[in-house]
Amino acid sequence: MRVGHGSADLPVPDGTPMGGYLDRPGPSTGLLDPLSVEAVTWFDGERRFALATADVICVNEDLAHRVRSESQSSDRSLGCELWLAATHTHSGPETGCVPGGGPTPGPWLDRLSEAVGTAVRRAIDDERPCDGEARHGELHGVGADRSRPSAPAVVPLTVIAVRERGDDDGRIAGVLAVLPVHPTVLPAAGRLVSADLAGAVRRALRARLGPGVWAVVATGAAGDISTRHTRRGQDAAELDRLAGMVADRCVELLREPPDRAWSAGSRIALAARRLLLDPAGPGTGTGSADAAELARGLRAAEESGDPIAVRMARSRMEGVRARSARTDPIAVHVHAARIGELSVAGLPGEPFLAVAGSITSAGPVMVLGYVNGYPGYLPTAEAYGRAEYEVLVSQVAPGSAEALASAARQLLEDM
Repeated sequence: MRVGHGSADLPVPDGTPMGGYLDRPGPSTGLLDPLSVEAVTWFDGERRFALATADVICVNEDLAHRVRSESQSSDRSLGCELWLAATHTHSGPETGCVPGGGPTPGPWLDRLSEAVGTAVRRAIDDERPCDGEARHGELHGVGADRSRPSAPAVVPLTVIAVRERGDDDGRIAGVLAVLPVHPTVLPAAGRLVSADLAGAVRRALRARLGPGVWAVVATGAAGDISTRHTRRGQDAAELDRLAGMVADRCVELLREPPDRAWSAGSRIALAARRLLLDPAGPGTGTGSADAAELARGLRAAEESGDPIAVRMARSRMEGVRARSARTDPIAVHVHAARIGELSVAGLPGEPFLAVAGSITSAGPVMVLGYVNGYPGYLPTAEAYGRAEYEVLVSQVAPGSAEALASAARQLLEDM
């Protein structure tokens, strides 16, 4: 197996509309840290697979279709199967991120397509014989269920180490970390462009792993997980603190015995399935709550002076404001890959963490969210009994997340 890594800058001009928050006070005014597209490619001698991550809020179907078509086109000299995943930064450009999916704004359709092609081409040029190792562990103190203040701040962390073959010391060429946490440390009022937590973790990992070692951070099934109850501030210093905790935990895991992910002679298998998700009916998931009741809850929270209660009450109101009444099914694609012994599931939109936990296989498993489409939030069926933001704004009917997980499991079983 040959593996490569490539990167491309994603410049954001001042004055660009920013994605992620309804109450953003205005367009971008500067740069806190640069955005990029990161790509990793695997080549088994016959088939090439590319995973690209982009520092944007979401990847819509039109963008996914365009970059996947271009990656398979002979005149682009790529010749690979491509997945494009958003890191889901809320401090990047608005790329058409609306519940149920929408069109990608023209400039970003072009800019992202070009950057993805550049990153993948550089990764192909960088390919060399490498073995892969998978490690899984718990990460404490960084992410937690954002709708439940008392929930434990523990999430699973997956670390894939890529080691150069033939190096007597088995030098690490790069690391791919899957972090199932909303990268939302910076505030809604901020107007500086940033990759937020995903970018900060990349920088922290590179600093700890040393020169010449690449680091890619993908966002996992983070629909209900964020830093809301773990962050101590919403600035660059807090980004560095939380990112340091993630990077230190990754380094700890790299010292533990691994599961083999792939080795010499390993093969790549790929599959996908299209599903039609039923739209959420009127009142789905709202319980007895309506707009007036949610407004009263917000006033009560403000009177209490509890900042967490206020943020949660406001998010429920935002859910009501953002929700639209769809009546047509939402088409999505579930993707699966087998890279040697490593099973990879690529889910669209924002699946809840429990969805990833239900996707299992005989060997190591890596589950990614925000891949090749944006149907919006994908709560578990159980979550629809609560009037929380993710459910209020969701465009899909209860059971949709479970249908995606079932499809991913079946695709992996059939490989």
